[in-house]
Amino acid sequence: MCTSIVEVVRASGAGKGGDGWFDLTHSVVSYDHPHHALLEEAITIDFVNRALGPDARVAVELTLDSAKELSAALVKAIAAAEIEESARGHSPNGFNPGTGAKS
Repeated sequence: MCTSIVEVVRASGAGKGGDGWFDLTHSVVSYDHPHHALLEEAITIDFVNRALGPDARVAVELTLDSAKELSAALVKAIAAAEIEESARGHSPNGFNPGTGAKS
């Protein structure tokens, strides 16, 4: 059964595929049949650059429990990073509020 559960968000960063590193444009999170993991259903996260075609993709397939643990770890790491950046006088989006320059 296909779930049709898909969330797509913009992504800014880099991913490493078979041909090396590439800039990311989007992250796709879905819940459906995995391609490789031996699971009935999985949370799949794809980091992609649509302009570079299908080879510009990094994918993971996780159990629901693993995805929950990853989500919790991301929340904790993001909160700690925001505190760190605030202490440095940087805004969370990477721009210095005093100068408007990228930090």
